[in-house]
Amino acid sequence: MSIVVEQLHFAYGQRSVLRGVSFSAEDGRLLAVLGPNGAGKTTLFRCILGLMSRYEGRILVDGTDARTLPARALAHRIAYIPQVHGQAFSYSVLEMVLMGTTHGLSPLAVPKEKEKAAGLAALERLGIAQLAQKPFSKLSGGEQQLVLIARALAQAAHTLVMDEPTASLDYGNQVRVLEHARALAREGYAVVFSTHNPQHALSYADGVLALLEGETAALGDPSEVMDAALLYRLYGVHTEFLKTGSGILIAPRVGEGNA
Repeated sequence: MSIVVEQLHFAYGQRSVLRGVSFSAEDGRLLAVLGPNGAGKTTLFRCILGLMSRYEGRILVDGTDARTLPARALAHRIAYIPQVHGQAFSYSVLEMVLMGTTHGLSPLAVPKEKEKAAGLAALERLGIAQLAQKPFSKLSGGEQQLVLIARALAQAAHTLVMDEPTASLDYGNQVRVLEHARALAREGYAVVFSTHNPQHALSYADGVLALLEGETAALGDPSEVMDAALLYRLYGVHTEFLKTGSGILIAPRVGEGNA
């Protein structure tokens, strides 16, 4: 079990953002975090990543209290995969991936053959080794997101935290990124990703944590806890869950008071 969060509370001054959130992210499983804007997803991730320490409750990483882990030690355990954003610098793809290896180096050291081999292996694992020397800024959004995943793999952490990895991607790249995320979980990684699309949680995740106003609205197997009532609580939209040959499809009930 890689991450255990116990009764997590966090507030910005007098404004409470997280209230009593508890869950675990286990090796070999893909956990989706759902919730509308302002539900507390980003704050939750920032607490897990050690960027915010003034919380109440506990976060255990591989059984160790996260507050006791220095930044480098935490980076050995958890890799963060951000959303794709514009890249102002002309780093090559391999240079971007090698940034994931720096936590294991001394402050003035540069990546050597061992780190380069790890970076190339990560690119190969995701099927994009042919991009190694291309400028990161010239890639498509989907390719950039895969490079960021490769950077996390090169970091050699066993838990991957993905912040809305499909945001701004076209439909095909959304599917490809989520397929890779699920495959990594099957290889033994603990993978946590946030999403605004409940279909992603239902189709790909092994577990779902739904947040609403900083509290846990649902936690469990997506097929058991996700239904039309939950989605209406989260998003104020009426939906239907339709059985298809490829699984359950979530469809909005158009024109039924969703505006």
